[in-house]
Amino acid sequence: MAGLGGVPVIILKEGAKRETGKDAQRRNIMAARAVADSVRSTLGPKGMDKMLVDSMGDSTITNDGATILRELDIEHPAAKMIVEVARAQDDAIGDGTTTAVIVAGELLKNAEELIDQNVHPTVIVLGYKKAYDRAQEVLEGMGIDARGDRKMLLKIAQTAMTGKGIELFMGNLSEIAVETASAVVGGGTSDLEENVKIVKIPGGSLEDSSINYGIIMEKEVTSPGMPKKIQNARIMLLEGTLEIKKLGTDAKISITDVGGLQSFKQSEEDLIAGQIDAIVKAGANVVFVQKGIGNFAQGYLAKKGILAVRRVKDEDMKMLASATGAKLVGDPLLVRSEDLGSCGLVEERKVGKDKQMIFVEGCKNPKAVSIILRGVSEVFLDEMERALEDALHVVTDVLESGKIVPGGGAAEIEVAENLRQYASTVSGREQLAIIAFSKAVESIPVTLAENGGFNPVDSLVALRSSHQVGQKISGINMKTGKPEDMLAQGIIEPLKVKTQALKSATEAATMILRVDDVIAAKREELKPKPGQSPHDYTRPGFGM
Repeated sequence: MAGLGGVPVIILKEGAKRETGKDAQRRNIMAARAVADSVRSTLGPKGMDKMLVDSMGDSTITNDGATILRELDIEHPAAKMIVEVARAQDDAIGDGTTTAVIVAGELLKNAEELIDQNVHPTVIVLGYKKAYDRAQEVLEGMGIDARGDRKMLLKIAQTAMTGKGIELFMGNLSEIAVETASAVVGGGTSDLEENVKIVKIPGGSLEDSSINYGIIMEKEVTSPGMPKKIQNARIMLLEGTLEIKKLGTDAKISITDVGGLQSFKQSEEDLIAGQIDAIVKAGANVVFVQKGIGNFAQGYLAKKGILAVRRVKDEDMKMLASATGAKLVGDPLLVRSEDLGSCGLVEERKVGKDKQMIFVEGCKNPKAVSIILRGVSEVFLDEMERALEDALHVVTDVLESGKIVPGGGAAEIEVAENLRQYASTVSGREQLAIIAFSKAVESIPVTLAENGGFNPVDSLVALRSSHQVGQKISGINMKTGKPEDMLAQGIIEPLKVKTQALKSATEAATMILRVDDVIAAKREELKPKPGQSPHDYTRPGFGM
């Protein structure tokens, strides 16, 4: 690849593939745009669904951008970068992944046009950085304080769920989302994954879905002799076990007669009985055990009138602690009254045809809550769960930041109009990059109009005219395709979703534009194992 005195110097191994300059940039841009195009038609309340079929033949039907990108089997490194940025957007905010990916794709498309005009990628990146900083200022200026406004929170939740096929039941689900997010944030945390449990139960109607201020587990009472229902529960969480521990592999016990065997067994039972007596003395009437509960312990607990559940998952134990205020206890002999949690009711109930579940409800000021989703099928419940998670995230974002902006493309058009004016104040070729950035941001209302079946040019022109005369909260009415007041329509989104989406898109685009050399090592052939046919293997391929 290089030479000294006419002698070639080999840098890369034979079979390696290298692309440089504009060829590398074009291929990277093409791969990234392919990812953006895969989710473009899902944007907005009238977006289309995708059916994703895995290698086992199982299908997922969704228009959730994060889910689609997670399921795509992508190999191209530039395309993977777009997917990773979208994943980061979903992890950080919980919504706006489709917006981020579409804008990133448009930023790269517009950058390619500038590169063809001999504008250097470094100049484009600098222009994009200036445009991004200006866009954030515009968005911050558009922010409206919604702190403490419950009606606004309900509208935000409904906006996030629109287009998921559950519009008829959004009233109930938006109430659940607002109540759940308020309980979690009010408990001093915003970690929804750690503090919200969604239980999906096929059968029944979506209207039967409800929030439980406590925890629901797919468990049942350990012994039939135990009570199935405890009111005013005092709850103990045991990290260990209530059964006789097995001896180590090298341990030996010598018993010479029947009396010795009986004495040994009695001493083991006395040990378990002592542990349970300590639990009773502390005041517990409900025990959740992370590991096993032996036969003797089951009978003794039942005799004492204690409801016990065994083999509780680690995450459920943590959520029980957050919901009830109980502390995790390692040794039952050391349990104290102040280690116990409390709730109004612990009950085993039959849900559906043959499913038994434990309900822990009526917790005071719970930091963890559960949601029961009912629906006609597993596929429908999965999509409903994704819609509810989006709503939970956006409501949580607003409860934390307190800021909202109008939806329907209103924020994007305002940003684009401001950037066009700002570009005229910037000298040099960076001005072209700023204009390209404004066009990329404008792709969101254009895509909304296209997915709604409207003429995107007519909708865009009307929307621009509306903002040019000062109507900053005008967005596309998805019923008419014309500009309307989005706040009056109840189409509202968190400010954090918009700012993070632009941040993610800009970072992804600039990262790809900076790459001008792609070196791919030779793909190794998979060698057959001993005794295996030389043709009985698959060589991985390139591409998406």
